[in-house]
Amino acid sequence: MLKFQQISASYDGVHQAVDHVSFTVEKPAIVGIIGPNGAGKSTFIKAALHLISNTGETTIEGQPLKSVQKKIAYVEQKTAIDYTFPITVRECVSLGLYPQKTIFQRFSKTDWQKVDAALDLVKMSEFKERQIGELSGGQFQRVLIARTLVQDASYIFLDEPFVGIDATSEGIIMDLLQNFKAQGKTIFIVHHDLSKVEDYFDELVILNKQLIAHGPIKETFTEKNLIAAFGDSIFIKGGRLND
Repeated sequence: MLKFQQISASYDGVHQAVDHVSFTVEKPAIVGIIGPNGAGKSTFIKAALHLISNTGETTIEGQPLKSVQKKIAYVEQKTAIDYTFPITVRECVSLGLYPQKTIFQRFSKTDWQKVDAALDLVKMSEFKERQIGELSGGQFQRVLIARTLVQDASYIFLDEPFVGIDATSEGIIMDLLQNFKAQGKTIFIVHHDLSKVEDYFDELVILNKQLIAHGPIKETFTEKNLIAAFGDSIFIKGGRLND
């Protein structure tokens, strides 16, 4: 069980980006986080994981976040990552093993086997010696998912993982995430495409600085809640927000 209690964060100590957001996810699920631009979706994740200054508390299985951080994997938006960094695909995936290592401890043969197995699952084995800057957006996102695989986290937070990627990569990633859930993991995805909500998610969090709704898709993905988050001008056709 993962509980968020009164999570808040501000841009400058005055203007609230996220305002006292509380909800609980009790069982393994794929949870979508949606809302308009500027709603605080990414900020909420960073605040809840104590990556930025915040107030409130996050607990996992009744334990404070700091005591169970090895159970958490966070993949930020691709735009926040330096693609020019001189690291290969295989080395990038291996970074997921560092939380399990002590200072100066070398990677074992078994560790590298885990890395290679993860790359195989995301269908990126043939690219393992390439520099990350040589990859397409979809390929790189699959590498980041492979990094969470070797970390073996129970709770995975993905910030806009499907922006700017190809349909093949998106399908591969969603299949993996469904397998993660079947293994007992919980995945949170900041998402913007409303047409995929009913296909992708078990639960939904709708934010606009404050929590608009949280719960199963059938209960939360409603016209009333979407208007409350996006405003009266929202136009819904087949579940897609008309930008």
